[in-house]
Amino acid sequence: MREPEGCLVAVVGPSGAGKDTVLAAVAERAAGDPDMLFVRRIITRAQGGGEDNEAMTPEAFRAAEATGRFSLSWNAHELSYALPASALDHTRAGGIAVANLSRRALAPAAKIFPCLAVIEITAPGAVLRARLLARGRETEEQVDARLARAVPLDVPASARLHVRIDNSGPLAGSIDRFVEALTRLREQAAA
Repeated sequence: MREPEGCLVAVVGPSGAGKDTVLAAVAERAAGDPDMLFVRRIITRAQGGGEDNEAMTPEAFRAAEATGRFSLSWNAHELSYALPASALDHTRAGGIAVANLSRRALAPAAKIFPCLAVIEITAPGAVLRARLLARGRETEEQVDARLARAVPLDVPASARLHVRIDNSGPLAGSIDRFVEALTRLREQAAA
């Protein structure tokens, strides 16, 4: 009998692309599927802002990191981010863990998780800018600076799957493409 093969689905893309909105809708659609785990990131900022994250102070974050509470951690935009150890446990048991990751965290994730798939959610620059301004977390200058320092996407060669979703149109289409990618990933694992 073949061992179960789990996978981390890393959801990446620029700020304002709508990753959290798409993720929440896909999680709702997949509710009740024990093979699917939608991972809450740990972030050193206050909870909220559209994302269902676990807030942690920088001191608590460092302590949790030192005691092995995370499967993956990284820094971006002057904040610390992590995935809980349960994400790796879930994939090792054959499940699919879906998490919002920074593009810079892809290479380390590929070394840690038994399988990595990448779903890139994006939108044109004008759409990103409008969404970031509407979010109200940053000034216009900060938004422009964020967009100017966009990091190119470097998908690890070992990634099982890479799907790019333009989320500038109707949300339903983006959700459908995401679900299709998860279905394709499951079919590959079962083959």
